[in-house]
Amino acid sequence: MKQFEDLPVKGEITRALRELGFQEMFPIQVAAITPLLDGRDVIGQAKTGTGKTAAFGVPMIERIDSGLDAVQAIVLVPTRELAQQVASDLRKYSKYLHVKTLAVYGGQPIYGQMEALQNTIHIVVGTPGRIIDHLKRGTLVLDDVRMVVLDEADRMLDMGFIDDIGFILSRTPTQRLTAMFSATMPDEILGLAARHMYNPEKLLVSRDEIAVEEIEQLYHLVDPERKFQALCNIMADKSLDRGLIFCSTKIGADRLVYRLRKTRRDVTVIHGDLSQGQRDRALEDFRRGRVRFLVATDVASRGLDIEGVSHVVNYDMPRDPNSYFHRIGRTGRAGAAGIAVTLVSSREMPELKRIQSMSNIRIQKMVQPAPQLVDARSINNPNTHSSRQ
Repeated sequence: MKQFEDLPVKGEITRALRELGFQEMFPIQVAAITPLLDGRDVIGQAKTGTGKTAAFGVPMIERIDSGLDAVQAIVLVPTRELAQQVASDLRKYSKYLHVKTLAVYGGQPIYGQMEALQNTIHIVVGTPGRIIDHLKRGTLVLDDVRMVVLDEADRMLDMGFIDDIGFILSRTPTQRLTAMFSATMPDEILGLAARHMYNPEKLLVSRDEIAVEEIEQLYHLVDPERKFQALCNIMADKSLDRGLIFCSTKIGADRLVYRLRKTRRDVTVIHGDLSQGQRDRALEDFRRGRVRFLVATDVASRGLDIEGVSHVVNYDMPRDPNSYFHRIGRTGRAGAAGIAVTLVSSREMPELKRIQSMSNIRIQKMVQPAPQLVDARSINNPNTHSSRQ
């Protein structure tokens, strides 16, 4: 089966998917949905942006008994942004069913979540730390869980959540369905699967860090003192619809936005020192097109599914090769084309070559952007931002 219409699931699910424009399935969906519907554990390795949420979400919703007032499925994710995104997607898939989904994560008062959990909730999507908080308070009970999903498992491993995951899984029934999705498969991830999954079907669809065929990868060799000017030239390109700009540090991100806002109003920022409300507003402004550029630290390089990101610019070189691929994976999503530009100094070229050695796609040298910036008045006029508007 390669069409969502052909899936043996409730008609309410296929109706919701049809209205969302879901027609032909992506490879990870083709590979994962059928075994999960058949009740087999799955460990999937696939590139970002090809529908992993639907790959586990459709079978999960199909298994929910909406007449049972209990949490029947949990999804563990590394960040609050991903928790919000996954919960939102699951609600869309189940809009014609009485399936209730709740996202729980740190950075917001726990008491509102405690109150929400007193109502009927069937699916909980959350970060491991906040899930454990609720388990210890007794506000979350997992005795009726039928399915557990570990999303971005390698990222949770990097963040030190491996023991927390084990604790959470120990509080769920042994006769459960378990699915794990990870961009990479280090030994720790395979060990986690061996301890907590029953004969999982391994779906190695593609490796996230090298499967970036849809993205045109470029680098721009620039002197550090001219880096800001080079970025401004890139931002002035009329083919750039919406761009993510990555910095290595929170201070660097704030400084860059401060400089950019001297001449333009279409820039915002997201990083870990902002409040949850500030982060939510920044993401909403970017998603809805109120701003064209989002300056971010690596907190935004995983898990965010934002449509229409035409360009990713690495203003600062990523600290490791995996970060590079996770950053540029924010563009070129779901079959769309994208462009990724890395600003690099001569001293940083060895790091770029190390990144390139992990990919079978060449990172090509960019022709230096013409040193011409439109004036502040035209920058601030949204009608001149893009020839596509």
